Amino acid sequence: MTDPAANNAASNDAGEKDAAADSPAGLSYGDLAASPGGPDVLAPPVASPDAGANQTQRFRSQVGHISRQSGVFFAGSIFTAAFGYVFKVYLARTLGPEALGMFALGITLVGFLGVFNSLGLPQSAVRFVASYCAAGKFERLHALLWGGSRILLAANLLYAAILLTAGRWGAIHVYHSTALVQYLPWFALIMFFSVFTSFYSKVLTGYKDLGRRTLIVNFVGSPLTMLLAVILISAGRGLRGYLGAQILSAVVVTVLLLVAVRELTPVQARFSAQRTSRLEREILTFSTAMLGIGFLEFLMVQVDKIALGFYRGTREVGIYSVAAAVVVYVPLVLSSINQIFSPMIADLHTRGDYALLARLFQSLTKWVLGLTLPLAVVVIVFARPLMRIFGSDFEAGWPILIVGTAGQLVNCGVGSVGYLLLMSGNEKRLIKVQAVMAIVMVGLSVALVPWLGGVGAAVAAAVTNVGINLWNLLEVRKALGLSPYNRSYIRLLIPTLAMLAVTMLLRMNSSVFGRDWLAAAVAFLLAYAVFAAAVLAFGLDADDRLIASAIWSRLRVAVGSTPTAGLQP
Repeated sequence: MTDPAANNAASNDAGEKDAAADSPAGLSYGDLAASPGGPDVLAPPVASPDAGANQTQRFRSQVGHISRQSGVFFAGSIFTAAFGYVFKVYLARTLGPEALGMFALGITLVGFLGVFNSLGLPQSAVRFVASYCAAGKFERLHALLWGGSRILLAANLLYAAILLTAGRWGAIHVYHSTALVQYLPWFALIMFFSVFTSFYSKVLTGYKDLGRRTLIVNFVGSPLTMLLAVILISAGRGLRGYLGAQILSAVVVTVLLLVAVRELTPVQARFSAQRTSRLEREILTFSTAMLGIGFLEFLMVQVDKIALGFYRGTREVGIYSVAAAVVVYVPLVLSSINQIFSPMIADLHTRGDYALLARLFQSLTKWVLGLTLPLAVVVIVFARPLMRIFGSDFEAGWPILIVGTAGQLVNCGVGSVGYLLLMSGNEKRLIKVQAVMAIVMVGLSVALVPWLGGVGAAVAAAVTNVGINLWNLLEVRKALGLSPYNRSYIRLLIPTLAMLAVTMLLRMNSSVFGRDWLAAAVAFLLAYAVFAAAVLAFGLDADDRLIASAIWSRLRVAVGSTPTAGLQP
């Protein structure tokens, strides 16, 4: 229930404030000042109208790019989330908690081997595709793309065999589920294709083309999975039908992603019969670090389900996995921003443009928090009705929904701190944080799950999520001198209180709607309407207006109107 990418990819010190948001056009950061005994941090701002105007123009351009690319990704995520929620209700009511629990346990086996079978190359693609393109290092780009693909192919044939053999022991002796053994070949195929969809998706992220990635993954892959699953399950295939739908969809998505990658790759780096050079040492070092991070993320993301499977059985895992699937929607805005902001971090860090990076980090974090608050409040206040929609068997999972949402709200409140460390070459700090918190996660799961079941697993995951994000926030401050907070956050207080009051009032009178889904939908719409109206009433600062202008421009384009003048990045 944590967000490993930030999360992800799957984390404040109000005493000092970045001046970018407080005076967007009148101040600029000076040169980097060396920090004795630590990494370079940002020097205090110095007045420079020309530099400030230039920085504002670059800020405007970057915001326009982010709004266009992350807006496309967000639209795709909303599309997937809307249909995905209905689809999860269908799965819950059709397959039941036992089958969904078995699926969740199978995914933990895939997830464990998935720590190693990717070899850290997908995250390396995000960082090095962007930096190689910026530096014109096409021979190295060729080695990463096509040499990396061959390495992944060989490795995953091996790991599929391992899953088919060692997975049997895990299913019987760890999860006490002999029924899971018959599904292992299906999970092996899911694992095999998943690593390639992940790798080529990250390559497209490195190219900063989320539009094509979103089209393929969200508008083709997800609906295809749902359609095939409904057809196969209706034909009496049950869980096998759901697994088969995922495999067939993964094959289609992998092929489409590969075609898109080839089209975007510079001619000098495209696939050819010529022998590729070896991956450079920096990639190997970074990928090795990613393996360590991946293992720690596995512990933090999957150990709650493993503990539930070991101590409580597949039924409780099924209820927990449904609640966790709803919680995944909470950091949707953060995930959308991260997809395009992560390669941008690597690009700006490579160019040494730390002032613009600081300003983007501060503004984007506030917007992520503001756009997430109404959703989180509705999920928490309407937790019981939301879980009841999946069926009476799943209503007991409402406390899991509350705890998990609270943890993700903290995740969104600190912004892209994990990616700031990862994409700026500070992955060792990230590994340190995750290593300690992985131990905390395992300890809390072992202590709480036998006693509290799913609620204990949710508490363990939420505490770990909060701990990782707050610690990463401190590490970002130490390593880069960045903080996402300033006085403008106070303006969110009154809108939040107004939105909370309206949501609570609707919850107390939700019986008048007759249907749980209708009450939750009305609350969702009103929460965002009240929050937006209050924010506009209390004013936006200059950077907020730039971001709002960019969003409004994209919305006007989406409905076929003329884009707002003055923002054409």
